Amino acid sequence: MAGLEPILLDRIAADGPLTLAQYMDACLLHAEHGYYTTRNPLGAAGDFITAPEISQMFGELLGLCLAQSWVDQGAPDRFILAELGPGRGTLMADLLRATRGVPGFHAAAQVHLIEASATLRAVQRATLGPEVTWHDRIEQIPQNRALFLIANEFFDALPIRQFTRHSGGWCETIVGAAAGKLAKGYAAPVELAELNHRLADMKPGEVVELRPTAAPIMAQIGGQITAHGGAALIIDYGNAPSKGDTLQAVRHHDFADPFATPGMADLTAHVDFAALAIAAAPARATAMTDQGALLARLGIGARAQLLARNLSGAALENHLAATQRLTRPEEMGNLFKALALYPPNQPAPPGFD
Repeated sequence: MAGLEPILLDRIAADGPLTLAQYMDACLLHAEHGYYTTRNPLGAAGDFITAPEISQMFGELLGLCLAQSWVDQGAPDRFILAELGPGRGTLMADLLRATRGVPGFHAAAQVHLIEASATLRAVQRATLGPEVTWHDRIEQIPQNRALFLIANEFFDALPIRQFTRHSGGWCETIVGAAAGKLAKGYAAPVELAELNHRLADMKPGEVVELRPTAAPIMAQIGGQITAHGGAALIIDYGNAPSKGDTLQAVRHHDFADPFATPGMADLTAHVDFAALAIAAAPARATAMTDQGALLARLGIGARAQLLARNLSGAALENHLAATQRLTRPEEMGNLFKALALYPPNQPAPPGFD
């Protein structure tokens, strides 16, 4: 046995079981064996493919959405253009290419990327060049100017705590040890004030998930947008509100046991968009919308037709398949949701109004 598993077993033996949030944090961000700190997980050679890697249209349309929101807010002459968890930098590259023709947008934009992985930062630098500022945390970006931000499949990877409704309160999911291996278990039931608002809609045996680190991130984004202007586009898979056990592991483009190979698989869980919207107050939040519906309203049909004019054969087939994958309800169209934040005295970004 090598890698992260014996380290976690020693930690459990010394300090007791881990919460699911502690387990996920170690699996994803451990300095030597963490999933994101040791590899590039994206693409065919990795474990999963995100929407920007499927088609350039995704980043183009969302970029133009942000640019139009910038215009609608009076085109502030200096603003932060930020992305949370930018992967290979593909989305930002497509965004910047699509907005090149928007007068003044690039001259006013200062690109900031929030990325904890040194491996992915190197890939992003190769994609975007050196005229980008990187940060480990959102708190490190300049906070005294308008913020136009995008986050695609960022919040799903933030660690969760998971609770099962019980007649005596809430039983938290924990990770312990059994027969020398990591094992899922449950703590004794306790009452939790932060879940009192879910007592009415949760039956015994049902599961709710909390994301402790998401609220402060949303609070900063919402506060900056309210104070200085801007907009945020958040795209992820999830629903509103949280309900059910949604923890999953993906390895080599297939589902895996979340506890079998710690540090070797991507761990994610569905995003509670209702909780994100509440945490972003006083910024206004749009209603959650399906990704497919949003892209349709932003003009993906016309853009797909334009790109198809110069394609034929396998290239055309791949282009059509990518369009369908992003938009069809049975693929990413309904599974992935979108939410936008904007200042209380400004219009909602295009596609959300």
